[in-house]
Amino acid sequence: MRQSSSSEAVRVVDDVGPDASAQPYLPGMSKSWLLPLYDPFTWAVGGRRLYRSTALRAGISAGDRVLDVGCGTGNLSLAVLRTTPTAVVTGLDPDLAALRTAARKARRRRVPLTLVRGYADRLPVPDASQDHVISSLALHHVPQDEKARFAAELMRVLRPGGQVTIADLGGEHGGEHDGEHGQQHGRGGHRRGGRRHRLHEPGSQGYRADNSDGGIERLLTAAGLQDAREVDRTTVMGTEVLFVQARRP
Repeated sequence: MRQSSSSEAVRVVDDVGPDASAQPYLPGMSKSWLLPLYDPFTWAVGGRRLYRSTALRAGISAGDRVLDVGCGTGNLSLAVLRTTPTAVVTGLDPDLAALRTAARKARRRRVPLTLVRGYADRLPVPDASQDHVISSLALHHVPQDEKARFAAELMRVLRPGGQVTIADLGGEHGGEHDGEHGQQHGRGGHRRGGRRHRLHEPGSQGYRADNSDGGIERLLTAAGLQDAREVDRTTVMGTEVLFVQARRP
């Protein structure tokens, strides 16, 4: 890892090597230049409640090691540290600008947080090192093949009995990636249809259709995780959000 910024309690690390530096990703609000609007918009549509709910449902205990995948500007990581101040939290995201925003927020709150630039299909932590892996509103940004590699990585990095908690958009039925009424994304961009979900406007449905009919549970089970199940769902500004958990045997 190449450390790019650090302080006693908060550090930002770049774990993306030259071979992966061009790997595309979809920013939280679809366009990188919209990043300054991400937090104001998220709070306006009830995101604070969603992050707190995700942190509480994860059931994190004092001293647990927690990896937040797709952490963006750090909202879920900081929610964990509010509910469990002694947790050891690492946030992972490919967007270095978002990570720098997360670092500023953590420093203002005087909480310890490690932030790593990297990708969900190559989690930069040792084998069996994490008590929890958490993710909120990130999985639908990832194509199915990368999702499968992410699920396999969960089996590697979770300790036996460790738990993954995912909050993500509910899937929608229809044609490929919601067809003419939705929005499609490939590695190179996106296509808007006649309707957009409201939680991440202006944003993306991305690969939301992959979550339909128990898609997240199937993904985790296929990787070898146990007891994959939807534990709750909620609606935020008219958008359905599912909470799914599973454990490493």
